[in-house]
Amino acid sequence: MKTIDELLAEGVDGKRVFVRADLNVPLDDNGLITDDGRIRAVLPTIKALVEAGAKVIVASHLGRPKGAPDPAFSLLQPAERLAELLDAPVAFAQDTVGPAAHDAVRGLEPGQVAVIENLRFNAGETAKDDVERGEFADQLAALADVYVGDGFGAVHRKHASVYDLPARPPHYAGYLIATEVGVLKKLTEDVKRPYVVALGGSKVSDKLAVIDQLLGKADRILIGGGMAFTFLKAKGYEIGASLVQDDQLAAVTEYVERAEKNGVELVVPVDVVTSGAFPDLKTKAPSHPTTVAADAIPADQMGLDIGPETGALYASKLADAATIFWNGPMGVFEHPDYAEGTKAVAQALLDSPAFTVVGGGDSAAAVRILGFDETAFGHISTGGGASLEYLEGKTLPGLAALED
Repeated sequence: MKTIDELLAEGVDGKRVFVRADLNVPLDDNGLITDDGRIRAVLPTIKALVEAGAKVIVASHLGRPKGAPDPAFSLLQPAERLAELLDAPVAFAQDTVGPAAHDAVRGLEPGQVAVIENLRFNAGETAKDDVERGEFADQLAALADVYVGDGFGAVHRKHASVYDLPARPPHYAGYLIATEVGVLKKLTEDVKRPYVVALGGSKVSDKLAVIDQLLGKADRILIGGGMAFTFLKAKGYEIGASLVQDDQLAAVTEYVERAEKNGVELVVPVDVVTSGAFPDLKTKAPSHPTTVAADAIPADQMGLDIGPETGALYASKLADAATIFWNGPMGVFEHPDYAEGTKAVAQALLDSPAFTVVGGGDSAAAVRILGFDETAFGHISTGGGASLEYLEGKTLPGLAALED
């Protein structure tokens, strides 16, 4: 794929450059940004274009509005944060392809930036119908002379701004996408061993396909988070009131057997932190946690984190790695009673000399929320879902569009 460096070499002074970013940041109940990592991730691309004299139009989605304007999902807050990070004014258009967007773009001088409103306020962005998506892409293309794809968190979606739009104006990959693809190749094509993968999160169904692929690539797979309890139940353990996906037990059992056959070390928790109820994540009120052996969870208790023995075990399993990929927290890290398992894994990555990749989403949020220095990790991805689908061997529509 052609990169932004090639675009800059060709010259962009005065050109309208459409940057498909990923400003899909988490917001609190008051609509305030709680983690601006994705905004900061696209800054190198935007700054390079600004310094080269481009008229930069930034577009993104936020949340899941249903194809119509919804104030709860406005990009106004991300646009204001972008202006703060750029230390420069950023125009904001209150629509995507309507009069406000065209006025904002016409008003740009070389080196200035505008953000248009949430792409998903238009049904054509996410339409399954190719014609409807294409019509919306045509409307977006009218705003720009050049397209730069830099929204890695959305490249696994066949959406108009990601898949169809690059076929209209000349298209290039931004710095973020180029970096993300380079990292993923290190996890799939040029892997240094031992290769250890730590997987967490709530649902095992979200990770089955990537586990399937990793059983032929990884040397060790560590299982945590809510998904661990389906593995523990597959081993015949009583898991009390813990989260479990009974419909995935057969698949998990088969994976456990295949791991043993392939010589892949599949490690599950030896102890867990439990409670009789899910904790209050707003007040962070004490929830009276108890640590028990993984095979001795009381019937009225639910597992909410890996225990301290497991945290130490996982740290030891990561210590000799040359490559580490971590996707998914080890527990309900948003509450202090259940954050220690995730902290243990994050610290183990920092202590390791390995090439470390934090696979986006909740893992990236945990690193920041728990106070770790994100620059100390090898790479923190901005797209957990995209990373997983790449590792599953799937074709990502947004990357394929940039390669055409």
